[in-house]
Amino acid sequence: MKIVVLGAGVIGTTCAWYLAQAGHEVTVLDRRPAPALETSFANGGQISAGHAEPWANPSVLPQLLRWLGREDAPLLFRLRADPAQWRWGLRFLAECRPGRFARNCRTLAGLAIYSRDCLKQLRERLGLRYDELARGILHFATSARDFDALARHAEAVRGLGIQREVKSGAECLAIEPALQYAAERIVGGIYTPQDESGDAHRFTQELAAHAAQRGVRFAMDTSVIALHAARGELQAIDTSQGRIRADAYVVAMGSYSAPLLRTVGIRIPVYPLKGYSITLPLGPAEEAAAPSVSLTDEAYKIVISRLGARLRAAGTAELTGFDTSINEVRCAAIVRRVRQLFPQLGAATTVERWAGLRPATPNNVPVIGASRLRRLWISTGHGTLGWTLACGSAAALADLMSGRRPEVDFEFAH
Repeated sequence: MKIVVLGAGVIGTTCAWYLAQAGHEVTVLDRRPAPALETSFANGGQISAGHAEPWANPSVLPQLLRWLGREDAPLLFRLRADPAQWRWGLRFLAECRPGRFARNCRTLAGLAIYSRDCLKQLRERLGLRYDELARGILHFATSARDFDALARHAEAVRGLGIQREVKSGAECLAIEPALQYAAERIVGGIYTPQDESGDAHRFTQELAAHAAQRGVRFAMDTSVIALHAARGELQAIDTSQGRIRADAYVVAMGSYSAPLLRTVGIRIPVYPLKGYSITLPLGPAEEAAAPSVSLTDEAYKIVISRLGARLRAAGTAELTGFDTSINEVRCAAIVRRVRQLFPQLGAATTVERWAGLRPATPNNVPVIGASRLRRLWISTGHGTLGWTLACGSAAALADLMSGRRPEVDFEFAH
């Protein structure tokens, strides 16, 4: 088939790769001049299959009350006169129920583990290099209360097939010695040794180059203007470069997928969840003192990943529509926490700030599969797990579009 993929982030580019490998003729459209310049540009860097679970969980409800009015809160609802935001928020609260949370964890864990395996196979096959580190993820706590909650949760999800190793404070420091200088004592944590980290932007650009060599066409600087549907199918799309027709279309435009799909009567529960990151370039002295294991800080809900000679810290979630402006207060909170954890990095004074819109569903389970319009397919809604779920989502979608049964058990759209 001749297939057009809308969006050249990590989701769209991996879709293009797997579709091309399945024998299809693929064109990728994106409004930016190169792949992965929006949500995939500067995320937290974690391939967190062992921690693939939704923000919506029973424990978040009391925390939401504590976070109200705090500009630096990990999860901030900035209320707007936007019915889509209110609908999303109410569904988010509904997904916090224990039964829904367990179901969503199980769904995400299966897709995440499959995706991590797909990424490893792809990396070995193509020799991809993207500042990857396969040293696991350490989720640490600086209070006994948080550590007890992490340990209880690790036991609870074991029945869902999610394996997490409970570690004492001393064991956490043995896994990541750079934490020994933290201003707060590390009480304990959870370690998932099979997890990884890496630069999603660099990965996407390298994979796009390999895809182009194998015949995938990347039409950059091309905006999607309109979808044309009639008689129950998508018939064409209008772009800034003219009208395009194909045998099938994949909408993988992140948060912008939802408003585009609404123009042809398709509603998906995806709303932008703005996240922030800071990146510290490391000099020779800082490289030796910086962590080399990817970390998750339970107290501040931020992730920290080593990307070569850079340290990336990302976190917070803000429901504020499609605003991509950088809130200095929220970025400053991340910088301040990194300084507290790693005071030996004080000489690293340059800080690169970034904000991006994660396409989030209320339960964090992405929308992957066919739409109700023939020839129109969807892959979006991956939220904070886009980098983790990208390869598995793409491989499964390529199977579906090629008439094959995917290798992963997932509730695909149809």
